[in-house]
Amino acid sequence: MSADSSPRVKRIGVFGGAFDPPHNAHVALALAALDQFELDLLYVIPTGPAWYKARALSAPVHRLAMTRLAFEEMPRVVVDDRELKRAAPTFTFDTLRTLQAEDPQAQLYLFIGADQFAAFRQWHRWQAISELAIICIADRAQYTLTQTQCDAFPGHNNRFAALKLPLMPVSATQIRKLLASDEVSAAGIAQLVPASVARYISLHHLYRSY
Repeated sequence: MSADSSPRVKRIGVFGGAFDPPHNAHVALALAALDQFELDLLYVIPTGPAWYKARALSAPVHRLAMTRLAFEEMPRVVVDDRELKRAAPTFTFDTLRTLQAEDPQAQLYLFIGADQFAAFRQWHRWQAISELAIICIADRAQYTLTQTQCDAFPGHNNRFAALKLPLMPVSATQIRKLLASDEVSAAGIAQLVPASVARYISLHHLYRSY
């Protein structure tokens, strides 16, 4: 069989986060990832117990429900709850290793923000992560990827790629603060989150200070 007729390697993306709540920038990142890296499948994975978060996350049942609503109309996207089912703190390495075992021939792509990449050396088994997956980095409003950052990983810098994404000044922290301060109603954040997520937040009175 010639090289040209070889079967195409399956491409699987992994996009994890607290999704507390999921917002429009998350959706935009997923759409860009599917398009730019020609993914066959994108796993969107709400994190379980987060050892790196100073605050307590919202209940897993709410974060999972909101994440499913945010991505429910996107083909080739699977909202995966495996990390929420873990009782112990969850690590990206463990999730990637499990996904690779489930589909050994697939190429994994891990999607993170430039702010996360700035602290990548602090991740549990970061070297192994970069061997398991191509690390795809999206610019954030406060952080942008530079070549110098990639060059700081000799022997691994060919494992990084840029995800082209318009800067969107929206964050889950911003949304929670707005709702907690009563500066805006759940309906008023419709420009920041998918409509179905806004309705869910309103129905369950999430992020309110009372």
